[in-house]
Amino acid sequence: MKNSGAGLGGLTLARVLQAHGVAATIYEGEASATTRTQGGLLDIHEETGQVALRAAGLYDEFLTLIRPGEDAKRVVDRHGTILFDMPADRGSVRPEVDRGELRRLLIDSLAPGTIRWGHQLASIRHRVEGGYDLTFAEAPATHTDIVIGADGAWSKVRPLLTPAMPLYSGTCFVEIALGAGEQNCRASVAAIGSGTLMAVAPGKGIIAHRNADGRVSGYVALNKPEEWMRSIDFGDPSAGLRRLADEFDGWSPLLTAFVTESDAQPWLRPIYALPVGLEWGRVPGVTLVGDAAHLMSPFAGEGANLAMYDGADLARKLIEQPDIEGALTAYEERLFVGSSDAAGRAADNLEIFFGPQAPHSVVTLFDHF
Repeated sequence: MKNSGAGLGGLTLARVLQAHGVAATIYEGEASATTRTQGGLLDIHEETGQVALRAAGLYDEFLTLIRPGEDAKRVVDRHGTILFDMPADRGSVRPEVDRGELRRLLIDSLAPGTIRWGHQLASIRHRVEGGYDLTFAEAPATHTDIVIGADGAWSKVRPLLTPAMPLYSGTCFVEIALGAGEQNCRASVAAIGSGTLMAVAPGKGIIAHRNADGRVSGYVALNKPEEWMRSIDFGDPSAGLRRLADEFDGWSPLLTAFVTESDAQPWLRPIYALPVGLEWGRVPGVTLVGDAAHLMSPFAGEGANLAMYDGADLARKLIEQPDIEGALTAYEERLFVGSSDAAGRAADNLEIFFGPQAPHSVVTLFDHF
């Protein structure tokens, strides 16, 4: 069985299969596990992500990685006035973990050689007699009977199933960060509180989180056309950040300092999403997990959790059902229902965060929880 993509979903799928004696190979385009950073914290949900980790036999190891007390949330307006302040819950059923550490746990759990690094999928072709030919940009081609697309937002496997493509949500993130012990920004860092600070207004926001090592990471969010965002020249990071800061004219200097004093490479992160409720017909020997199947905004906190759950659920069905097509059908029936609900909430929450009622709509959202 061949799996394209060494993200959390593909890794969980391979781990559960191997734990039950089923061979699995992962083809990953990146050169190694350390090619790029893996983002910030994830809250791992009891009903999805934790279920997957238990199925993978890694739950106890996961508990050694969690960061108690990292789930505190503070919502402020453009002046820095605190509107909502939720303290950390050290007994939370949705503990926080560093994405990179979680990915490393999954990678280390696999049999040596499972992941074929440096295998960027170039094309995939269905053979009339059955199975699929996979070609790679800089590696030998291969053939397989079953292909699982765990290859993210711009999946090369997805077109075998549906012509649907991710659509720009209208919101773009730009990464920001402050170094540990940054003397010029001590007041700004203190304004974060102990977890995550969310300063939001209609069409824009600044989100910052204090990491365990004292470093601050986060995002600037703007509702702008993608062309406008890409017109900013980040070849000169300082100039690019100043242009972003201009969009926050009139905001408290405690907040704009996260932008103007950022030392991160300001990568653009446009928020894309697949259509809510996306389904496809059964195609023999192929299916999708994670973002390849249900890319959504991060504002439901479900993406990584669902990816791992997809991987564990698909593995379980393949193990339990001798008929592969029956297993894939049963998996997709569950996938379509669960992902549609989560994607709908993610789209709604994106509007809550940056829509016309922000920041008060965000306060209402957290009050509900």
